[in-house]
Amino acid sequence: MNGWLLAAGITALGVAAVHIVGGRRDVVRPLLSCGIADEPKRVLHAVWHMVSVDLVLSGLVLLRLSLTGSTPGTDLVAWFVAAHFIAYATAFLVVTLSVGWPRPLLRLPQWILLLPVAVLAAAGAA
Repeated sequence: MNGWLLAAGITALGVAAVHIVGGRRDVVRPLLSCGIADEPKRVLHAVWHMVSVDLVLSGLVLLRLSLTGSTPGTDLVAWFVAAHFIAYATAFLVVTLSVGWPRPLLRLPQWILLLPVAVLAAAGAA
């Protein structure tokens, strides 16, 4: 068993749970009740669901990899998931820092949840 990948998978599923529960309350409900046009509203709603699925599947893949041992392709998939979460964290950091808010790193703190998954998955792949 690969403990790093196990920790990454559990953390990713925790991130998915926070995204689904917290995001529904703090992002989806306000989005659906705002006055923007229906098409962009529904696209953003679908993207939120896509991210939900992506986070859950990534967590499940990491859990599976943690149990399979070092089989061919395990490291490659783990590195892919690590890169994936680094990209997500980077996107939140770039958007947050480009707005010019005071204390920007705490306004959109999603990167704080995403980065540990990347680090744990990378440690498990190495």
